[in-house]
Parts: sequence; C-alpha cells; structure tokens
Amino acid sequence: MTDPVRILVLGSTGYLGGHIAERLRALPGVRLLTGGRSPDDDVRVDLAHVAPSTLADLLEWAAPDAVVNCVGVVGGSALTLVEANSRGPATLCEALHSAAPAARLVHLGSAAEYGPTILGESTPEDAPAGPVSLYGATKLTGTLAVTGSGLDAVVLRVTNPVGPGAPTAGLPGRLTAELRTALHHDPHGTIHVGNLSAHRDFIDVRDVATATALALTAPGPLPPLLNIGSGHAVPVRDLAHGLIRASGFRGRIEETRGAVGRSATVPWQCARISLAARELGWRPEHTLHGSLAALWAADGTLAREPR
Repeated sequence: MTDPVRILVLGSTGYLGGHIAERLRALPGVRLLTGGRSPDDDVRVDLAHVAPSTLADLLEWAAPDAVVNCVGVVGGSALTLVEANSRGPATLCEALHSAAPAARLVHLGSAAEYGPTILGESTPEDAPAGPVSLYGATKLTGTLAVTGSGLDAVVLRVTNPVGPGAPTAGLPGRLTAELRTALHHDPHGTIHVGNLSAHRDFIDVRDVATATALALTAPGPLPPLLNIGSGHAVPVRDLAHGLIRASGFRGRIEETRGAVGRSATVPWQCARISLAARELGWRPEHTLHGSLAALWAADGTLAREPR
C-alpha cells in the first residue's frame, strides 16, 4: 500500500487557502496538513514572525512532500506587508532547505507585481516587473525569494481572484457586502464606488485552486513562474454591474469621477496564460458571470485575508 502524499497548506483559513485546501482534500492519496495560527491547524506557526530554525523543526515533524504557501496580506502598515509578503516566503525557503529540501513548493504571487502593462496586450511571465504599490513590491520580493531559492518551486502569479467567499479587502467582496446591506435597509438607494473604468483580469478562485493542485502533482521541474488568470481583460464596471444583476438590487450605483489610485497608474491588466496551459494542462473553467453568481449565492460569510 502506497503511503499518502503529505501536502502542507500554509494560510488555509484565508480566501485562496481555504479553496485550495478544499480542492486538495478531494485528491486521492493525499494527506492534507494545515499550517497557521488557528488552534485547529496541524502546524501552529505565524509565518510572518517565526524564526527559520523554529520553522525547520516544525517542517521536519510534518515531513511534507509538498508545501503550498497562501500566506499574505493586501493591506496594513509597511512592516505588516513586508513581514507577511516578503519575510515569510524567505523564511519558508530557508527552513525548507534545512528540513525538507526535496519538497515541492507552490507559492501564490500576485499580478500586482507587474505594475503598468501595455494597453490591449496580455502580459507574459518574462515581462519586466514594476509594481506601483507597496503591496506589489512586497509580493515581488517574496516571489524573488522563492524563484531564487534553488528549491523545486513555482510561483503562481494570480490576477484578481473572484468567487464564493471573497473578502471585503477587495472590490468583489466589499461590493457584495454593501449590496447585502442596501437590500436590507434601502433596496432602491444609491451605492457609491470608486472609478470603475480600469480593465482587470478576473479569475475564479476555484480555478486558482485547480491550478495549484496541478502544479503540485505535475511531473518534473516546472518554470519558476506561471501566470494564473482568465486571459481576458474586462472593465471593472462589468464586475460591479454583474453583481448588481445577481443581487436583484434596484437602486443606483454612483462612480467617482476620474481615475484614482491604482486604476490611474494601472489602467489595464491581462495575463498571458499559455505557459500554464502548456506546463500544467490548465485552463480556467468558470466565466465571470458564473463566478459572480456563485459569490452572491454563497452564505454571505466573507473570508478574512490570510496571515
């Protein structure tokens, strides 16, 4: 009888991590271990602050054949972003070298690492990185720690995830929460949002989970970096109005005039996903319409961002 493959998911209580853990539990021959700060986790660890030697001891005990790192934050102080998005991956790589050097590492990166891209074109993995936010910069540092580690590692650079359980830290989850509140208090009122003219590549969180499972089980070494997106750019306005249709809200949505923040500096985002298709045999299965319908149909409990 073959021993089960031991896969450790760090950050399994977060949005992406929760869906990934659920997908991996369904794989035959897998023994899933979770790592994080919850009392229910198999490995109790705060990746943002743990010492490499302490993490190495924990990894030696867990004896994983593969590790998925879903730990990260999208907001907070500069120190918080650096600790979770940069220091955490670097610590993990150092500990893996010591305790489980043969384990495959799948790390979740972000398309925010690219920064401004060419309008109307899809962005390949070898495009120059030029993040415009501290979040993107700290995620890029984490990616570089992984790709330069010498481990059997791959970074999945994820575009804008959407789907059931989306956290309020992003527009899909935030607008869903505002629509639920409006339907309860003022179903014919007005919801105020920022500028929605930017184009973004939205990917269903369940498709991200499938890509992660394929990256874990693919034979042989993988390219250091793979884009995971829909391969299509749509106006953010399409997402907002799609959620409104799904909710049945009869009021108005009022946009801020003029592009502000990241929508002004990064008006276009579209990932080229041909490399993931070739290396993993992966293609997104869910449409934006289906993702928004699933988001609205969820029980309304929005996931928190992982740490």
